[in-house]
Amino acid sequence: MHSKMHTGENVYPCTQCEKRFSSQGSLYNHMNIHAGKYKCTECGKCCDSRQHLAVHKRTHSGEKPFECTACSKRFRTSRELVVHSRIHSGEKPYKCHVCKRTFSQSSNLHTHMRVHTGDKPYDCPYCGKLFKTSSDLKRHVRIHTGAKPYSCKHCLQRFTHPEQLKRHLLKSHNEGAWLTCNICHKKFTMSTELKQHLRRHEGVKPYVCSQCPKCFCTVHELERHQLVHSDYKQFCCGLCSKDFKHKRCVVRHFKKCSAKLSPTC
Repeated sequence: MHSKMHTGENVYPCTQCEKRFSSQGSLYNHMNIHAGKYKCTECGKCCDSRQHLAVHKRTHSGEKPFECTACSKRFRTSRELVVHSRIHSGEKPYKCHVCKRTFSQSSNLHTHMRVHTGDKPYDCPYCGKLFKTSSDLKRHVRIHTGAKPYSCKHCLQRFTHPEQLKRHLLKSHNEGAWLTCNICHKKFTMSTELKQHLRRHEGVKPYVCSQCPKCFCTVHELERHQLVHSDYKQFCCGLCSKDFKHKRCVVRHFKKCSAKLSPTC
């Protein structure tokens, strides 16, 4: 059961939602959320155990009893402190058995494994598009709802994603700090963008295709490549119903298709 934490294997599904768990005990605790057994009296959030409810209540009280001895940063739980401490130690105990990439948290490994398996358990209720994580789905749904929860404090312009707000603050109000590549001096607003960019200079390609030896710098490049091995075509022309694997292909086709159907003068 413990080894499943490192492999990301989850074989016990919840009957009321799409979550899966590595042990029956974890599934049993999760069912307490649906039953509402441990419910916060302040915000109504349901937790899976009495201990997790106590930890959750610290979000309302602001209590952070665990302190990092290296940088004095404080945390609500001992688990958060342990994970944070790995920043200082460089420890990454969770290893992907496919591409050998390592992670500091088991949850990150579990999400990463979907890159190799192609598993996308979260589907959009509006268009049916599938996603690997609930956070990816949440971001996508804003396309349909038009929600823009991130607002600029200077000009009240609103944004769909936090990265858009950060980029806006840097470019329009000179607030924040640009991240610069020390090799080519290209500037970035997000640390993840800079990290991916540096891989290209270093020749590091941690994402390996499970069906061929090809390697890629980013997960998105791997996902695009994996369509070569699949017959799945998720993009459809709204005029002639022809299916395509890539978005760029359906956009290019749609322009030609609409030109053919448009009346000539």
